[in-house]
Amino acid sequence: MVSSISRLSAPSDLSPEPSSDLAHSSAPPIRTASVSRTTKETDVQVTLTVEGTGQCVADTGIPFLDHMLHQIASHGLFDLEVRATGDIEIDDHHTNEDVGITLGMALREALGDRKGITRFGHFVAPLDEALVQISLDFSGRPHLSYGLTIPTQRVGTYDTQLVREFFVAIINHAQMTLHIRQLDGLNSHHIIEATFKAFARAMRMATEIDPRRAGTIPSSKGVL
Repeated sequence: MVSSISRLSAPSDLSPEPSSDLAHSSAPPIRTASVSRTTKETDVQVTLTVEGTGQCVADTGIPFLDHMLHQIASHGLFDLEVRATGDIEIDDHHTNEDVGITLGMALREALGDRKGITRFGHFVAPLDEALVQISLDFSGRPHLSYGLTIPTQRVGTYDTQLVREFFVAIINHAQMTLHIRQLDGLNSHHIIEATFKAFARAMRMATEIDPRRAGTIPSSKGVL
């Protein structure tokens, strides 16, 4: 398994001769990570930029998972590229899980020591009759409380049991606490999509820089 991370400075303003105040100020870094993970079952590459605009390339061989990854990027305003090959001739389990693992690794690396982040995120997303609540904490302690009741075994060809497996993989490798609550919903596609949309918006909230923290770690312990 090989992973790599880069933190890039934001592009400089090309205006001529900045004032002395601007010259001594620095733009916050663009938090980004690229992670590759290869096993005997899958080969996954993820590139994540936290300060993105919602651009997404998702090619996992699992169409419904690709659709959900687009929700994460679009509603979290992350730039996300996910490419995966795996033993989907057996089933989607290994690829689904390993995409979650690699995305979690990329999140953890992009956030680094988590200085200055808001840390907590909460969002309730409706999609027609479905309503899903997400609360999360980039606490450094993996925990998942999963409260979805998905009425069908499949959405298209996607096994709905894999939704939980995807989030288990993310939280373990991003080292975050995640609570998922289904408040309403009858349609399986709507329930799952509302979950991913709420997750994206809560992640956007939690990963945003809080200027009042002035680059400090958001914990009374001083470490996450």
